[in-house]
Parts: sequence; structure tokens; C-alpha cells
Amino acid sequence: MPREYHVAIAGATGAVGEEFRKLLEERSFPLASVRLLASSRSQGKKLRFRGDSVPVEVMTPSSFEGCDIAFFSAGASRSREFAPAAVAAGSVVIDNSSAFRMEPDVPLVIPEINPEDIAKHRGIIANPNCSTIIALMAIAPLRALGKLRRIVVSTYQAASGAGAQAMHELLEQSRAYLDGRPVVPKVFPHPIAFNLFSHNTPVGSDGYNEEERKMILESRKILHDDSLRVTATCIRVPILRAHAESINVEFEGTRPPTSLIRETLFRSPGIELADDVEHGRFPMPIEATSRDAVLVGRIREDASNENAIEMFVCGDQILKGAALNGFQIALKWAEGQAQ
Repeated sequence: MPREYHVAIAGATGAVGEEFRKLLEERSFPLASVRLLASSRSQGKKLRFRGDSVPVEVMTPSSFEGCDIAFFSAGASRSREFAPAAVAAGSVVIDNSSAFRMEPDVPLVIPEINPEDIAKHRGIIANPNCSTIIALMAIAPLRALGKLRRIVVSTYQAASGAGAQAMHELLEQSRAYLDGRPVVPKVFPHPIAFNLFSHNTPVGSDGYNEEERKMILESRKILHDDSLRVTATCIRVPILRAHAESINVEFEGTRPPTSLIRETLFRSPGIELADDVEHGRFPMPIEATSRDAVLVGRIREDASNENAIEMFVCGDQILKGAALNGFQIALKWAEGQAQ
């Protein structure tokens, strides 16, 4: 009989924690038990899981005793506080926050791209930033066609990236705007309904905000290429769920033909082509929502650079951009344990 695993979800009541719970409930995973953890605000709450009503427990350092895998999606500060205790208790931590991503001894993994890095973990495996995952799913397969020189990304990021409360704020602000009532931001620093603004993370002395810096540094780490030139501009848009990104990829030498790029992406796991030029149908957040695959389209030659190509991608931030990627990491880890 294959081994089954005891699993904890830290941040079980959040948007990503809810997706972790759904994935464990609905998909094939060797699960022995699940423990749902959250802050004291959720004490006494119960969540449905496989027909049972499971109580939400307040997360403490002792919450991970007997757990084999701990999915963390409770924010960077909570990960820093509790992940070491989970590791000490014998759990493998799959962390969805930014807390450990750039630590040199912590693997930063997208299973379709660098699954071999999972085996290098010392108790913690980091889930990349959502925008990084969605971009690299489309970019990484192109390395088979030539060395990449430079990547330019512009993101159009949904409210889901800021959590369930931000999604609720977009809905409430939209209702208020259409009813002629005042729009009052609470989660975001500016109105999100019928508006867009630079990603709401601090801008550093280099002019990049934290989200943009994550994309730059994480891409190099995942692709194992410190020489790769990456730049990003990250924008919040009034979309409920699923991020969109415009991507320019420059090759070291002559770019491959777009027909070969389409064929390569078509054959790549986790990618779905949405490039219907005849009918003008390309990736859209509304069609990427609740989908595992990252949608890729608008594939074309860059008219300003003979070595570059352009494409447009959409991916569900909560699924492949967060919970699904972590779930896939857990599956790969479990496969390795069974060998």
C-alpha cells in the first residue's frame, strides 16, 4: 500500500487556503488526515471536508506535531514565526509567502520547470510569486529553442492577488460606483473598481516596487540563470480573479519562427494555446479563471527587435499562481518519497 500523509493547512480560511482544501478534497492525493489552522479570529469555525465538518484550530508552534506536510498561506510574518516549528516537528513546509523564496538553501519551485530542486530542500520548499509562476510557465519552454537574453513583462493583476478581502472590496466598490455611492478604499490604497494603479507594494530606491523585484529575482533563481536580464512593471486592475501579462522575450541569437514557438508551447505541460487570430480570441482572465492551465496567445514577432517575440498570457492567480503549484510540489515530493 502506498504511504498516506498527514497534512496541515496554515491559513485555511483564506482564499488560497480554501483552494488547498479543495485540491486535497477533490484530487488524487495520498491523504491520511487534514488539519485546518488559522488565527484566533477563526476559532470555533468549522469547514466542510470530504463530507465531514472539520474544526479550524488556532495555529500554535505545537500544531504541526504528527504532520508530514504543511501548506503555508498565512502571510510572510506568520511563515517566519511558525514554519521553523513545523520543520522541527518533522513536517515538510510548502510556503506560499515571500518569507523564504530567496534564501539560498530553500528551493523555489515550479514543478513543470525545475522539479529536481525539490530534492534539495532542508524542510522548506518555497512557492514562487503568482506573477512569476504565470510568466515562467510560458517563458521557460522557450529555452529549448535558444538561450534567452532578456525578458520584459507588464502585468495586469487581479484583486485575488491581495486575498479574499480584496476580492470582496472590488465587488462592493463596483456596486457602490454603479449606484452612485462614494467609493471608499479599505484594503487597497486607491479605488480598484473602474480603475487601475501601480502594484500596491513599496517602491525601492531602484524605482522598482516589491512585486516587480520579486519577478526579477525569482525568475533568475528558478531558471538558474543569474545573467538573464529581466524587467517588470506590475499593475493592479479591476479583475476579480486571474492575472494577465504581456511578455517580450529576447533570444541571444536569431529568434525561432513563431510556428515553432506555438508548437513548443502546445506540447508544454500546463499550457493551453488561446491564439485564434481569425476570430480575435486570445487569453482572457474570465476564461483563465478556475482553470489549471496558463493560457498563451498573441504570439508574434517583435517588429522592433529581430531577436524577440511577443506573447500575452493569463493564469488563475489562486490556482496555478498559488495553491495548485503548491499542491503539485507536494505530489512531486510524495512521489520522491515513494521511490
